Amino acid sequence: MRTVAILAVGLALASAGGVRADDGPMAFTRQVLERSNQIVRGPEDRKQKLAALSDLLRGFLDTDALARLAAEKHLEGRSDAEVQEFLGLFHDFFVRTYVQRLLLFDAPDFAYHQERIDGDTAHVSTEVVTPGDRFAVDYTFRHTPGGWRATDIDVEGVSLAKNFRAQFDSAVAKDSFQGLLDRLRAKVNGTA
Repeated sequence: MRTVAILAVGLALASAGGVRADDGPMAFTRQVLERSNQIVRGPEDRKQKLAALSDLLRGFLDTDALARLAAEKHLEGRSDAEVQEFLGLFHDFFVRTYVQRLLLFDAPDFAYHQERIDGDTAHVSTEVVTPGDRFAVDYTFRHTPGGWRATDIDVEGVSLAKNFRAQFDSAVAKDSFQGLLDRLRAKVNGTA
């Protein structure tokens, strides 16, 4: 479950650390990952690190796009209120999971490889480098009025959006869309 393990790693200016989304996707990725390492290695307590990393990633990840890719057909015919609740819960769940995994790695190193830009989309290839292993992590970006935003992350060739889609399909098949919302709500509130 490398995917789960790794998952576990703005406008022109994101809220934390002076990270710039308009410097290009590779430069933006490098700034965010290096800033995340500074936060993880810093003297703050875990709660402060979680908050700082959440702020940093808020300007990097387009969790609405990732959530829509993951939920696809399950959002069809839903009310605006249901869709907005799902997007909010997914954002909180995804950022929390990603940040917790970053903290588990205890500040890994990163290697930066290729950047490909095709109009308003881009792909950036990186690696997470730990003392015992290397993991390929590729980011898909979309250019928005606020700058480049990551819309999907492939870990060792596995799309997180597709990974979430399989989980959501299973959850909705077993229960319902409301059941999926209940599960996400419980995870975000720490009661699951």
